[in-house]
Order: sequence, then structure tokens, then C-alpha cells
Amino acid sequence: MSMLGTIALMMGSGMLCQSIPYSEGIGVKQLAWATHCAIIGAVVAPLCFLGGPLLTRAALYTGGIVGGLSTVAVCAPSDKFLYMGGPLAIGLGAVFASSLASMWLPPTTALGAGLASLSLYGGLVLFSGFLLYDTQRIVRSAETHPTMYMDRPYDPINKSLSIYMDTLNIFIRIATILAGGGGNRRK
Repeated sequence: MSMLGTIALMMGSGMLCQSIPYSEGIGVKQLAWATHCAIIGAVVAPLCFLGGPLLTRAALYTGGIVGGLSTVAVCAPSDKFLYMGGPLAIGLGAVFASSLASMWLPPTTALGAGLASLSLYGGLVLFSGFLLYDTQRIVRSAETHPTMYMDRPYDPINKSLSIYMDTLNIFIRIATILAGGGGNRRK
């Protein structure tokens, strides 16, 4: 029940943050965003038990991946990453299905180990693709947002929530890979 409550709390805080209209300066929207980030941070906090150096390396790797991919997406001469939405959605379904299936199939079997690897490594590749897609989608949205005759200003907080979640998913997967030895376990 606590897992369902946690998921409901995360989704509820995200929906609340997205439903509040954007205003300049520090206001209700920014406080709702900070609350949502704090809730997500509290959910991810058990990763701190992996250890300081491991999480530091995971954070550095995540920063390098996110910085590099975001730079590629922003500097790309065309909108080619915007056409990746369909394949990314299919990939998300495959990673989600493998995550669900790996809950019931033990990783000691060949099928269970394959599904766990698909969930972990496939998820890393998938969320890296989502980062490229979301970055170009945000840039396009900011460039084409009508400034005249529009009663709502551009909302950078709502737009950036997808990149925040992509970054968090990349970090969790890198930390998990590093905690497992990255496939190179020493005895």
C-alpha cells in the first residue's frame, strides 16, 4: 500500500505542478515544482545506501551523458530527433513489459536475466533517446510559441519536467549498472 501511495503522491504532485499557470518570479508554480522535486528526491533517496563514491561516479556519468546529448539535440541542423516519438513509445512499451516480467521471472534463469538486462540497458538507451527527443521538442516549442495575441506565457517548468524525468531515469540506471559491477564482477 505504501508503494501505491508513493506513486499516487508523485503523480499528484506532478499534476498539481502542471496545472498551475506560470508566472514570473517565485510564486505558487515554482513552489509546486520544488515540492514535486522534493517528493521525487525522497523516493530516490534509498539509492544513497549504495555509497558515496559510486553515486558520485553515477552523477558524473549522468551529467556527461545528459550534457552531451542535450548539446547534440540543441545543435542538430535538422529536427530529426522530433521524428523519434513513435519508435521511442514502442521502446517504452518493451522496457515496461520487460520490467514487469522481470518481477516474476528470477534473474537466475536465462529468460529472467535477459529481461532484466533489457529493462536496465535498454532503458538507458531508451531514456537517452527520450532526452534527445524532449530537448528538441522543448527548443521547437520555445521558438514557435506565439508571443502576440496569447494570454498564456511560455511555461518553461512544464516543458522541463520531461527532461527532469529523463535525467532521473538515466541516473538510476547508471547507478544500478555501477552497483552491479557493470557486468564485470570480480570475485
